[in-house]
Amino acid sequence: MKKFLIISLAIILVTALIFGGCGKPAEEVPDEIRFGDPGCITGIYSGFGTGGNFGFQTAVDDINSLGGIYVEEHGKKLPVRLITFDCESDPIKAATLGEDLILSEDVHVLVQCIGPLTITAPVSPVADRYEIPYVGLAGPMEQFKSMRKDVTPSWPYSWCIAFAIATPYPPGSFWDKPGMTMADMALEWLKTIAPETNLRAGAYATDDPDGRGWYALMPGILEDAGFTVSGKEEELGLFPIGTTDFSAIINDWIADDCDIIIGNAPGVDTGVLLRQCREMGFKPKAIWAAKAAIFYQDVSSWGGDIPNGVCTDRWWYPTFDPIVCAGIAGRTPQSLADYWTERTGTPLNPGIGLGYAMAQALFDSVERAGTLDGPAINTAIGETDLPTILYHFRFDDEQFAGYPMFLAQWQKTDEPWVWECPIIFTPQPHMGEATDFIFPIPYD
Repeated sequence: MKKFLIISLAIILVTALIFGGCGKPAEEVPDEIRFGDPGCITGIYSGFGTGGNFGFQTAVDDINSLGGIYVEEHGKKLPVRLITFDCESDPIKAATLGEDLILSEDVHVLVQCIGPLTITAPVSPVADRYEIPYVGLAGPMEQFKSMRKDVTPSWPYSWCIAFAIATPYPPGSFWDKPGMTMADMALEWLKTIAPETNLRAGAYATDDPDGRGWYALMPGILEDAGFTVSGKEEELGLFPIGTTDFSAIINDWIADDCDIIIGNAPGVDTGVLLRQCREMGFKPKAIWAAKAAIFYQDVSSWGGDIPNGVCTDRWWYPTFDPIVCAGIAGRTPQSLADYWTERTGTPLNPGIGLGYAMAQALFDSVERAGTLDGPAINTAIGETDLPTILYHFRFDDEQFAGYPMFLAQWQKTDEPWVWECPIIFTPQPHMGEATDFIFPIPYD
């Protein structure tokens, strides 16, 4: 009997130890803070993804040089790691890889280091399902807010840092400043060139949500500036991604004697369009190529002197005031640009500034949250009020943070890469000095 009692007590003790331990395990201190990017490293949006990812990774290296991010819950600094899966500029793959990063890599925050909303939108429901914050460098504002309103729940874990096309910010608000919309830049450009044109313009865009959103607003801005837009009512300039024959559009522009063209499409499609313009003898005095002309790797693929004089809107440049736009551990806009060129051997990709700035905002959010809990970090993101290497970030009540743009133009240089895209109009003083504007486009 005594032996039986001893055995029974031993079983009870072992069982208590096993199930007591399983019921409430001691919480382990994580080894690192993990950010996951299902980004556009290859494919038609790789100019966006590679630059943004490089900037974010540089910020990771800079914060780790200081020991990482302090997490109050664990009473120590933790190093940071960026885990990147290449979605190849494919929206379906982006969603799948976003889930893989959550389930297989146990990331604490998802990021989109620059890409159109057609890429980021499929990831948002994934972030909501797992209550993982997701911050994307995507836009424009109008499209992001519209897409949020069309779904339930309205992406509570998704945040957007981007620009506005034409929607003005509330008067007197934090964002009510010059250069905060693409329209601001377009009007400045049009005001400069209009007196030396015949006030006839062509507009083009891809027939997708991003292109249609742009096309619904920008031709109206042209008309407000006194221009007649060729084929506006017939939506002449809308075309599917991957179009190879633009002759019908170009013939109408020629017939309407358009002096300028303005558009929004990927670099590959715009390159095909502009080459066909040359082949058909159409040489407008001015060209604005939103999205397509942001990155060197896109314009350099167009061939010949096609990039010369093409204008675009941009968001970051190494001339930004390092006092106003400071990085981590002494990083400045110029040193970030120099680091990119040193590592890649290519001219500036302005996406590096955006990726770096987003990282700064997220590092700050994690530290203020004091935990790696998703909902807590999500709340802290909404309370962001931080100067970065790009701009001072705040999110509005629709989870959007805007930043100003400037006007830039591709011009020939003596550098081995031939083309650079300096600022030709700066709406805010921290952006630095502007270069002379080339007009009209010089054709050989």
